[in-house]
Amino acid sequence: MKGLMMDTPLLITSLIRFAAEYHGDTEIVSRTLEGPLHRYTYSDAYQRIQKLANALHKFGVRPGDRVATLAWNGYRHFELYYAISSMGAVCHTINPRLFHEQIDYIVNHADDRVIFIDLPFVELVEELQKKLTTVEAYVVMTDAAHMPETTLKEAVDYESFIADETDSYDWPMLDENAAASLCYTSGTTGNPKGVLFSHRSTVLHSFSICHADATLALSSSTTVLPVVPMFHVHAWGIPYGAVMSGSKLVFAGAKLDGKSLYELFESERVTITAGVPTVWLGLIEYMKSSGKKFSHLDSIVIGGSAAPLSMIKDLEEGFGVSVMQAWGMTEISPIGTNGRLKGKYQNLPADERHVIKTAQGRAKFGVDLKIVDDEGRYLPHDGTTSGELLVHGPWVAQAYFKDEEASKLSHDNEGWMRTGDVGTIDADGHLRLIDRTKDLIKSGGEWISSIELENAATGHPAVAEAAAIAVAHPKWTERPLLFVVPLGEAELDGEEIMEFLKDKVAKWWLPDDIIFVGALPHTATGKIHKLRLREQYRDYKLPTA
Repeated sequence: MKGLMMDTPLLITSLIRFAAEYHGDTEIVSRTLEGPLHRYTYSDAYQRIQKLANALHKFGVRPGDRVATLAWNGYRHFELYYAISSMGAVCHTINPRLFHEQIDYIVNHADDRVIFIDLPFVELVEELQKKLTTVEAYVVMTDAAHMPETTLKEAVDYESFIADETDSYDWPMLDENAAASLCYTSGTTGNPKGVLFSHRSTVLHSFSICHADATLALSSSTTVLPVVPMFHVHAWGIPYGAVMSGSKLVFAGAKLDGKSLYELFESERVTITAGVPTVWLGLIEYMKSSGKKFSHLDSIVIGGSAAPLSMIKDLEEGFGVSVMQAWGMTEISPIGTNGRLKGKYQNLPADERHVIKTAQGRAKFGVDLKIVDDEGRYLPHDGTTSGELLVHGPWVAQAYFKDEEASKLSHDNEGWMRTGDVGTIDADGHLRLIDRTKDLIKSGGEWISSIELENAATGHPAVAEAAAIAVAHPKWTERPLLFVVPLGEAELDGEEIMEFLKDKVAKWWLPDDIIFVGALPHTATGKIHKLRLREQYRDYKLPTA
């Protein structure tokens, strides 16, 4: 027997309609590439979204067609999110930090028909144009006054593209399982893989980041600035969750340095923000050197890679901002864990709370987590037993777009998705990642966590960033090689770092060598590019070898 409830589809269209009707005067503020701040409301945005949908329909875009974006966070990018998906097409966000060959692979693999491009990326796309065989037109995301001369075929500026259209569009009643958006993984090994999100998965994920116990806990009294880019898994779902809850949205554009972010946090009274650890390193350095304090910022959500204990202490004790980690992947829309502390931990001493916050958050409703051994057998959630992490849920990908081989390898025989992470889960659901399976260091038959070694090293007050990789060793098979980036003009030597680490990791975990570098390579999503380090130092001879 079925329940007698209305079968109303969960659609992205309903989010922006709701915001325009009930939060119509709430602001969206963008730092533009042309210079000044742009301000308008949800009501204004909805009118322009309908004009954009009309323009796309006139061009010939139809349900299922892929329309790509190559853009920073801003109001025009926001409009594209809603116009493309709501008319039944697929919004394909492309990461401009990818290698050129990855971008042309992604565009052709997705069969993108139109690409919307921010001003800084026009030259990039001009270089790739001859390889982009499926693209019929290019729209530069600016107005006629700032439109550059370009060799791009059928190129037009965004404002001219929508200028003559009406601000009313008859949105189709779509199937909630219809494709809404597309995002490719960063592809550090092999070609990037496409994750195809549905309207249903996007709306459900939005609910999950808005409730009171969620990491973001977005509401109509929140002002949120997503530092995480909109080209990276929907800025962790914030442009959808903010609309669902009526939050004020602030977009930082391309200026993500500490000073620029601080000024926007203060002027727009931002209460919560989210981004990867490398961004917060720059912000912390600026705050310390300038002596600035936050007036309104309450919370920072950190994801993408593990936040070291030293960063958590700096932000919480030095600047009075609550830090929450979140873990996720492109394949899970992307947030999979909740970094907000349970009530029973709120009154613990600060040092104990900080240690709990170094975990990647706890299991959240909607995403089931399990850890398994090498044979795929379930392992206990006791906080100590480690295994490969797998996930399952209504906003978790069941396959990759047009990639049967990758799809088969990515799931176990129960339909759970393999994450490539190794970790532990405790009785409260706290996930603590030990490492990526490919980044673990196996020394003498025992595992060394590169993440834990790196986090210990970054606890040194003069260390900005650290990375550990495995290097071949004739006796132990592999031993750790540690890379250290000094903070500012700090002078460091290997003996000082080694002495600092002695009481923080097991003796046999201590690196066999330390290399000081000015900067570490990063992937397109801001993570340390360990594959590149391993390739570069494949033949490195350790002094202990």
